Amino acid sequence: MDTTLTGEQPQGAANGKEKDAPTCDLSTVQPSEDEEVERGALKRLSTMWSSFRAKLNRDQVKEPCHESLDSAPVDTTAREQRYMSGHYFFEYLVVVSLKKSKEGAYEPQITYQFPKRDGMVRFQKEEEEKTLKAITLFCFPEGISWAPLTEYHSETFSFVLTEIDGSRRNGYCRRLLPHGNGARPPEAFCIISRLACFGLFSKIFDEVEKRHQISMAMIYPFMQSLREAAFPAPGNTVKIKSFVPDKGTEIISLTRPLDSWLEHVDFRTLFRCLTNEEVVLVFAAAVMERRIVFIAVELSTLSQVIHAVAALLYPFTWQHTFISIVPEILIDVVMAPTPYLLGVQKRLMDQVTDQTDLLVVDLSEDRKDTFLVHIGDEKSILPPKLQDEILQALRNRKEKSTVEELNSVVSEAFLPFFVKTVGHFDLYVTRNSKGQPGVFQSRAFYKTIKSKTTRHFVKKFLQTQMFDLFIQEVEQQPANPQQGIFHKKIVEYQEQKKKEKAKKRH
Repeated sequence: MDTTLTGEQPQGAANGKEKDAPTCDLSTVQPSEDEEVERGALKRLSTMWSSFRAKLNRDQVKEPCHESLDSAPVDTTAREQRYMSGHYFFEYLVVVSLKKSKEGAYEPQITYQFPKRDGMVRFQKEEEEKTLKAITLFCFPEGISWAPLTEYHSETFSFVLTEIDGSRRNGYCRRLLPHGNGARPPEAFCIISRLACFGLFSKIFDEVEKRHQISMAMIYPFMQSLREAAFPAPGNTVKIKSFVPDKGTEIISLTRPLDSWLEHVDFRTLFRCLTNEEVVLVFAAAVMERRIVFIAVELSTLSQVIHAVAALLYPFTWQHTFISIVPEILIDVVMAPTPYLLGVQKRLMDQVTDQTDLLVVDLSEDRKDTFLVHIGDEKSILPPKLQDEILQALRNRKEKSTVEELNSVVSEAFLPFFVKTVGHFDLYVTRNSKGQPGVFQSRAFYKTIKSKTTRHFVKKFLQTQMFDLFIQEVEQQPANPQQGIFHKKIVEYQEQKKKEKAKKRH
């Protein structure tokens, strides 16, 4: 997509280059009375894995429409246009409950949706049904293996829905035990939004849960106020007025982090589960776009760790299969030969560890070994000197850091790695005066690197899809564009190098 029954996959390649797309084996799905909707949801997933194409062709069902699922009703209003532009907090909130089927198993079903989508044409309704079905499977990836409970620890996690056209939406989910007496299955609140900001939506869930304890009817006015509020710019705060019985009107402040590229990330879980050295080895495997599976008991652990690992790659973006929590029905995705980042619950671990040529990372507290499966060269992927610099920078983090403090330390540890290895990229993009796209001179680019180990790493990194897409976007930009924090760090590093050279001359 944290993020997809569509898998969590970034947008497709530029310039018509096709990205690896995950697929799932539809033969594992048992037909049900709403078979058409379920197969539609699973088909949305199946567009992702190209390695399974041949198998899919035997069970092929009708391709879903390629229009964005969020296509507005025919009588599009200014408010709907505002949402489509990404200025709304969320698309909708749903409650997913576990209902007992005729066979006695518990199946996830949507029992509440806000707002209801009226005025859609037929294909839009069909697309929405498929996505809603996908949402139920991500909210309860364990499948039908549920039993009534008297106690359940509330947890919050996220996933990503990737449409066929490459657009992405984030799913934020909180599972808890509904109010009542006796044993009962848990339910899930899920918010779908185009905005990636995990901490902010976690706070929204706190407010939703508080109102749910009073009455479901109390959720509607709060979510309506939130939906009508403008999404704040990085570092800004929006205030929502909401009435609560016995407390009167409350003012709820929602602040967006200043570093917007880290707003979907909380590194605390990653560094609680892994040592600095282990994080660097995972980073090295991710940089080389390898197959990586994370194992954990809790969904929130998988969600937070996998999004944190993807964030370490900034300014580059993971371009392959990305599923923070793999539903049990899709566990065969681990057999895909193409790169992936997957989160798998520990009870399914045996179906993962029999694979080879991948990295399997156990995040469990009671683990004996962190790396259950590994290729063996992970320690030698990164240039030794730069690897040591990352580790040295990570030692600056405090044991009880706030989210902001830890984000700062982590970005200061990993971002300089890319500045020092490939930060000179813009010097090797040749442009003419006619406004044509630039051309990246890859051979001259890596040949200019003096360090043999760094040059060896960069030569391999140039072959990754994350660098390929990054440099394609650079080629399309005008000369000397402003590129945010990465550009700023490059300029700072180049100025520092100039000062060091000047000192040597004197």
